[in-house]
Amino acid sequence: MIGRAVSDLISRERLGAAATVVVGPSIGDKALIEAGEGIVAGSLPDHLAESVAADAYQLMEVEQNRTLDYGEESVYIETIAPQPRLVIIGAVHIGQELTTLADHLGFRVIVTDSRPAFTTRERFPQAEIHVGWPDDVMPLIELDRRTYVVILSHDARFEDPVLPWLLDSDVRYIGAMGSRRTALKRAERLNEAGYDAESIRRIHGPVGLDIGAETPGEVAVSILAEMIQVRYGHGTGLSLAGTEGRIHAQRADEPADL
Repeated sequence: MIGRAVSDLISRERLGAAATVVVGPSIGDKALIEAGEGIVAGSLPDHLAESVAADAYQLMEVEQNRTLDYGEESVYIETIAPQPRLVIIGAVHIGQELTTLADHLGFRVIVTDSRPAFTTRERFPQAEIHVGWPDDVMPLIELDRRTYVVILSHDARFEDPVLPWLLDSDVRYIGAMGSRRTALKRAERLNEAGYDAESIRRIHGPVGLDIGAETPGEVAVSILAEMIQVRYGHGTGLSLAGTEGRIHAQRADEPADL
């Protein structure tokens, strides 16, 4: 029953978690928890169900797995996350490199630009392609918590129509190319349009982590590094040689506020 429910969750590309009691009187009990729906298959003891579901939601948010203790019982919670989606706006050289790298990391990549000469299958063989202006293309793209968006065009004709779509959605990541001066002007335009500082801070601009990137490929690495940091809700962006504790603590030991 759980197996079929997990297959159905995956086929619907929904976020969820499988919870299994691994220590205690109820050992072996299992349940599937779907984001926003609660337990949809299997069962957990009444005294565990609510707490496990609440913790599962937190782990889903940062796509982590963890064994948590509830008194004399322990429950292993495994996140089941749909394939992440990366939308690249601007068919430029950095976009080509970003598409290749993101595809290797399991992202479904969508590239959009108004210029048909640049937005071609030959230049972006791994991507789904949409040619057109933002007002025509954005309604065709689902914007949800598994969606990451990177705006590589410096043209306000692309940014200004797209950013309200993104800020009014639940997308996981918004990155925008440009200098600090460009970012400041972008923030001013959005503020004049009615967006508050908290909303504007959702935009990572200048985009990427500071790794001294110069070439298009290196810039793509810096952008993906920042996306990964946002995806898992942890990481300092510093050299691991300068940090303390377990190298992979952010994935297993310290999710969210648990």
